[in-house]
Amino acid sequence: MRIHFIVHEHFEAPGAFEDWGNSIGAKISYSRLYEGQALPQCNDDIDMLVVMGGPQSPATSALDCPHFNAQAEQAVIARAIKENKMVIGVCLGAQLIGETLGAKFEPSPEREIGKFPIVLSDEGCGHPLFNHFSPSMEVGHWHNDMPGLTASAKVLASSSGCPRQIVEYQPLVYGFQCHLELTTEVVGMLIENEDFSDAGSDPYVEPPERIIAHDYTHMNKMLALFLDKLVARYLSTS
Repeated sequence: MRIHFIVHEHFEAPGAFEDWGNSIGAKISYSRLYEGQALPQCNDDIDMLVVMGGPQSPATSALDCPHFNAQAEQAVIARAIKENKMVIGVCLGAQLIGETLGAKFEPSPEREIGKFPIVLSDEGCGHPLFNHFSPSMEVGHWHNDMPGLTASAKVLASSSGCPRQIVEYQPLVYGFQCHLELTTEVVGMLIENEDFSDAGSDPYVEPPERIIAHDYTHMNKMLALFLDKLVARYLSTS
């Protein structure tokens, strides 16, 4: 199994995705854009493309962030989808998948930072890749926006603060607005790079001391089981 991560900032690390990849002996490669590393020019050595989050949005320009090029990333995503690779987007990555498929990202009704429940839709509860999730499950959040929906997209989970938490765009293409990959280490880095000055007025923003104290292992296990199932689906269609 060959996994490629597009990483926008050091503090938006792959976390449990990387742990899972190492556990199955996958060949892992990276485009660490914040270090000036290039995007992949072809997908011959990629089975799974994982596009991570970041403080950018799909509308962020090169003037705002010189190492971020939304159009270039969308070209990589489009090629991977066309070639029937597994494509997963997290937060910003989910929004970029939607943009690639013609669905514009939108502001989320609420800013969410911390650990809050998501609720599976009826389709999510019955979905073979997600039926191991509890109907309601606490997961990580760190966002202001949410991905757009194509005509065929299926919303598999939502939260009180955001109606689009997990989206199936195609059988091998998924957007996660939520962060099941967060670990205590990754959360520590995110906290160091987040502005909590107005957190007291935000109902879905927890204080840093509460965020760092959460246990993230259960949602990490649920992510790993999803990835196992996704790989099995991919191999059955390859």
